[in-house]
Amino acid sequence: MTEPDSDGAGTDEVADEPDVTPLLAPAEGVPAVAIYASDIARAAEQLAGGHGAFALDAERASGFRYSNRAYLIQIRRAGAGTVLIDPVSHGIDPLKALAPVAEVVNSDEWILHAADQDLPCLAELGMTPPSLYDTELGGRLAGYDRVNLAAMVQRLLGLGLKKGHGAADWSKRPLPADWLNYAALDVEVLLELRSAVATELESQGKTDWAAQEFEHMRTVEPTPTRRDRWRRTSGIHKVRNGQALAAVRELWQTRDMIAQRRDIAPGRILPDAAIISAATANPDTIEKLTALPIFGGSRQKRSAQVWLDALARARESDPPASEPNNGLPPPARWSRRKPEAFERLEACRGGLSELSEKVSVPSENLLTPETVRRLCWDWQPSSDVAGAVDSFLAAAGARPWQRELCDPVLAAALS
Repeated sequence: MTEPDSDGAGTDEVADEPDVTPLLAPAEGVPAVAIYASDIARAAEQLAGGHGAFALDAERASGFRYSNRAYLIQIRRAGAGTVLIDPVSHGIDPLKALAPVAEVVNSDEWILHAADQDLPCLAELGMTPPSLYDTELGGRLAGYDRVNLAAMVQRLLGLGLKKGHGAADWSKRPLPADWLNYAALDVEVLLELRSAVATELESQGKTDWAAQEFEHMRTVEPTPTRRDRWRRTSGIHKVRNGQALAAVRELWQTRDMIAQRRDIAPGRILPDAAIISAATANPDTIEKLTALPIFGGSRQKRSAQVWLDALARARESDPPASEPNNGLPPPARWSRRKPEAFERLEACRGGLSELSEKVSVPSENLLTPETVRRLCWDWQPSSDVAGAVDSFLAAAGARPWQRELCDPVLAAALS
């Protein structure tokens, strides 16, 4: 297959597709799921008998459950094979049940694909990597346009990975056999994929860049949870007055409390569209509420009094205060509000776009768009432009490789 050109971005096109060997099932078969504490301890012993890094993946039930917990953990290690672990059905404290596995896997490098998705739920179980290799992020740094697991396995290993259950409800028990087959395949060739990605990054001179990114991902602090999360309700821009906003807040908080208690995704309790509809219509009787879309369904009719009580509380409460505007305005408004900042942003974006093409790394991986916008909005003239840019990027958390590449580009754009 054609390798990416080191001088251009978007060079992921393959002139001649390689012969693809379907990967339909694990070579050693699908292992039995370790469910009880004794099973999990045996899985830990099996992993301890192997050597080298651990390939890991976790399946959650996003869109079905309130929590972001793992419902299945897949681990593979050279010399040990693959283990599948059910982290929820053991009947004891999760940290205690998973402790033997955590002790083993916390001893060597982890290999994950899109690690930021799985690290939080694994950390809840006492599992934290001493070092990390993210094959998806490695693919981005290598300049690949398609970095999902199946695409990269096909590109680098010539294998056709069977997919299809990633968005399933993994809290379901028992898990169907074809789901377990899919889950085991997610780590089947992850060790080999890591080796292939490492070889590609080495050939492009990006090994150190990747190491810095992986360490940043491993150690970065989670983004604080937004305090007024109800303000992210889809369609809230349609709500024009304070009393209706109070209704959105009260309905959202009521839904969230129910969803958390029942461990069901909030949207399955009450869709955002229904919250907006009720907040703007402000019904004061069950008949009026159930006449609204969605609320007339049999499930919502049973909960009608709950939502009606929430609307009544909203009418008795003070409208919410205006949202603190700590962020930047959308760039589309900059030309009117702060034209000099808009000119800086256009110049910086242009320079970073050229740099992105030159080094075959997406612009957003060179620097986050938020960092670039903040730099351009807050910029103050300086006698040492390069030094001021470097200090800003360092304070924003940019890694050394990013600053080395971007400092001169941004300094030129801001001079």
